[in-house]
Amino acid sequence: MSKKQDALDYHSTGRKGKIEVIPSKPCLTQRDLSLAYSPGVAEPCLEIEKNPEDAYKYTAKGNLVAVLSNGTAVLGLGDIGALAGKPVMEGKGVLFKRFADIDVFDIEVDTKNADEIIKVCQLLEPTFGGINLEDIKAPECFYIEEKLKETMNIPVFHDDQHGTAIISGAALINALELVGKKIEDIKIVVNGAGASGIACAQMAVELGAKKENIILCDTKGVIFKGRSAGMNEYKERFAVETEDRTLEDAFRNADVAYGLSSKGAFTPEMIRDMAPNPIIFAMANPDPEITPEEVAAVRADAIMATGRSDYPNQVNNVLGFPFIFRGALDVRATTINETMKKACVFALAELAKEDCPDSVCRAYGNKKFAFGREYIIPKPFDPRALLRVAPAVAKAAMESGVARQPIADMEKYMEHLETLQGKAKETLRLIINKAKTDPKRVVLPEGENEKILRAAQVMIEEGIAYPILLGNRQEIRKKIEELNLDLNGGVTIIDPDDSPDTERYSQALFEQRQRKGITLTEARRMIRRRGRTYFGCEMVRCGDADALLSGIDAHYPDIIRPALEVIGKQEGLSSVHGLYLMVFKRGIFLLADTTVCIEPTAEELAETAILAAEKARLLDLDPRIAMLSFSNFGSVNHPQALKVKRAVEIVKQRAPELMIDGEMQADTAVVPDILESHYPFATLKGGANILIFPDLNSGNISYKLLTRLGGADAIGPILMGMKKPVHVLQRGDDVMDIVNMAAIAVVDAQSN
Repeated sequence: MSKKQDALDYHSTGRKGKIEVIPSKPCLTQRDLSLAYSPGVAEPCLEIEKNPEDAYKYTAKGNLVAVLSNGTAVLGLGDIGALAGKPVMEGKGVLFKRFADIDVFDIEVDTKNADEIIKVCQLLEPTFGGINLEDIKAPECFYIEEKLKETMNIPVFHDDQHGTAIISGAALINALELVGKKIEDIKIVVNGAGASGIACAQMAVELGAKKENIILCDTKGVIFKGRSAGMNEYKERFAVETEDRTLEDAFRNADVAYGLSSKGAFTPEMIRDMAPNPIIFAMANPDPEITPEEVAAVRADAIMATGRSDYPNQVNNVLGFPFIFRGALDVRATTINETMKKACVFALAELAKEDCPDSVCRAYGNKKFAFGREYIIPKPFDPRALLRVAPAVAKAAMESGVARQPIADMEKYMEHLETLQGKAKETLRLIINKAKTDPKRVVLPEGENEKILRAAQVMIEEGIAYPILLGNRQEIRKKIEELNLDLNGGVTIIDPDDSPDTERYSQALFEQRQRKGITLTEARRMIRRRGRTYFGCEMVRCGDADALLSGIDAHYPDIIRPALEVIGKQEGLSSVHGLYLMVFKRGIFLLADTTVCIEPTAEELAETAILAAEKARLLDLDPRIAMLSFSNFGSVNHPQALKVKRAVEIVKQRAPELMIDGEMQADTAVVPDILESHYPFATLKGGANILIFPDLNSGNISYKLLTRLGGADAIGPILMGMKKPVHVLQRGDDVMDIVNMAAIAVVDAQSN
């Protein structure tokens, strides 16, 4: 199938287009209808009439942006008209929603008259919290934005101008740092005097470049003082005194070249004529002014960026506009000013210097990214951009006096932004905050693993835990240096081969296992080797560490076995048990046992339920437990169903305060209407948030299917019932998975 057909099918299959409107309030009953519309809707109308600011309280205005275009400069397609440009505007709405949870109405206006566009925007001000002007040709776009900023009290932002300027501005700051040049000393060539070209030149000035050192070029050549052909007031602002007349002239000894023009506009000869360590931003789409391969053939010292995802350093506007509007809307800014734009620039520049998450690396074929010539700006799908840019923009709005509703608690605002990325973020933030209140010592037996080292860095920076790394001391330090990590003072490195505690732990293991066939010599070997898990477990048992986290390089049983042999299960329990947190948009569910007990008895099922309830309370969840089966409350007289029924009885005897019922089928457990209408006698109310499976087959299969097909985020596996906290990592875990599990281990240790 052709790419063209793929694109057409994508837009036409199923519901046409890419967007739909979904109600945010229920409208299922007569009561709902009377509140949503007449007569109930009159009440908020009257409140807004008395106080117009209440529109932000009672309507969607505060989270609603108009993407408005007349289709005169659509992508690389040119003037194709408002209607033909509608797919692009819908797409822009998708990006707003996907990256910043901002709702969008796309507005296509069938006029080329700038004053008519201004009037349309002004008339729409009551509807929207902000307006994103899109794909309007220059010079009209400049005039339109200027007039709207003068006359409107909501943010107006022309992304074609400022988006590219902001992202490339961040790239410029970092590229100059890498080549050791100062922005006030450099010569800049900007080829393309349309909306984005002039905005890039203006942003360079805002960042410290001298206007006289910027040469702006268009299809007629250099824009110089006294030129009359093809000029307008916006080009005139960048006319300079120069003898240069052609693009080739301008390139001589230039330090930076911006391309916002067309394929092939830059030649290898031009690149060869640039100053040492040239910086080239060839941003024409879909094909750049010159390719990185062509530049590399003539200059080994160049730093290059393009607009394409298949080359390093992609200048992509999605790194900017969703988060700029997010920050602006959240403080009810009256405008998006230069201070806010520069805040975005610096936030993105700093983000590129941080350790790149594994989730981003996986999205790009597991390629590693580190600040340098081929990584001067973050990747478009970096989830941290929202958390860096939106707060920076909001702060800038407050500091520059354009915020009508300043944010009082920026830390809470950051946590709110994380919730926009999904319920999982909110849950993990809760766990991390609990861990930070009283950090514990977490021993990591796989201390030489790169992911473990990077996770240790995060634990230290976030104040979650005090990592203890086990492994070859020289190898660990070498890797820390190679990864450019700063772990000094925050981490403890222990080499079991030369630790003064090795013999003590060997003797302890021998005493524990001497009647289990283990000699002292074997105990010494196990403490020094065996993945160092035995050493770590003895540390926890002896009180030299508070929790253990391992498994990134090992099989699941290879971690559980030493943990059970050394630390052991809690007194009075028949087994340990496994649990996963399953996080959906609709809420959080705890699934157990999903990893340990293969054929649990009724006693073991009861233990699983009680331990899972304790875990729920640690997460500030009110436990509501369903004991699952293929039977609903005695509908099938089978030993498997009777076992589950017996488990419920045991739990009610041991923990009568718990809300628990069963045996019941899975849909009965999670759909309150089924319970209420068919089983009014059930003691479980409101639907379960803890699901106890009758055996490992059903539990393990269910959580994996929910992860792969149900869109759930799985956090775990979490071991329950150990005397001291031990948790098992999975081989596919990334850095943040390890950090999250460390936070869970710390929370466990706090209650131990």
